[in-house]
Amino acid sequence: MSALIAALAAGGAVGLALGALGGGGSVLAVPALIYLLGFTPAAATTASLLIVAATSATALFAHARAGTVRWKAGAAFAAAGLVPAALAGAAAARLPQAALTVAFAVVAAAAAVGMLRPARASAAAGAALPVRPARAAGAGAGLGAVTGLLGVGGGFLAVPALVTVLSFEMRAAVGTSLLVISVNSLVSLAARSGSAVPVDWAVVAPFTAAAILGAWDGRRLAAKVSGPLLRRLFGAMLLAVAALMVADVLI
Repeated sequence: MSALIAALAAGGAVGLALGALGGGGSVLAVPALIYLLGFTPAAATTASLLIVAATSATALFAHARAGTVRWKAGAAFAAAGLVPAALAGAAAARLPQAALTVAFAVVAAAAAVGMLRPARASAAAGAALPVRPARAAGAGAGLGAVTGLLGVGGGFLAVPALVTVLSFEMRAAVGTSLLVISVNSLVSLAARSGSAVPVDWAVVAPFTAAAILGAWDGRRLAAKVSGPLLRRLFGAMLLAVAALMVADVLI
C-alpha cells in the first residue's frame, strides 16, 4: 500500500509540473521511480517513457482541440529524432547503471539552469528568426536521442527549440512539443521492447493515472501563480534532484 501511495503522490507531482509549465515535469519521474519506488535506473527510464507517452498523448488531444498543434512541422521535427530515439533506446539497457544516473543528473541540471535563467527572448522576437532546416533537423535528432536514452519527454528542450529554431510562438510550441514527445517516447519504447527490463504495472499504472489527472490541475495552477515563480521553484527542485543523484553515485 505504501508503494501505491508513493506512486500516486509522485505521479500527481509530475503531472502538476507538466500541466503548469508545459514541459519538464517528466524529469521528476525518473528520480521518483528510483528513490521513492526502488526502481533501477534502466527500469525507471523504461517506466518513465510509458508515463510520458500516456500523459503527453492525453495533453496533446486537449491542445489539438484548441488548435495549438502544428502537425506538419511537428511531424517533420519528430521524424528527425526517430532513428536517434530508437538507437538510444536500444543502447540504454546495455549501459552501466551509474552512467545512466550521471547522464540523467547532467540533463536535470541543464534543465534547472534553463528554468532559473530569466527569459531573454519573447515569442514575438522568435517569430522573426529564419527557419534553418539543418538546425531544425539537428535539434530534432538531439531531442530524440535524449528521450530514448534517459526516458524523459524533453519538453524542457523541445519548447525552446521550437521557438528559437522553427520560430513558433509559445502556445504553438507547447502544443506541438507534445506531438514530438509522444512520437519519440513511443519509438524509444519500441526499441526497448526486446530488452529484459521488466515493467511493474502495479506501480506504473497508478503513477500514470495520477500524472494525467495532475496535468489538468497544473493547468489551473498556472492560471493562478505567476509563470516565473513556478519556473524558479521547479528549477530549484531539479538542482536538488541532480545533486542527490550525483552524490548517490559518488558516495
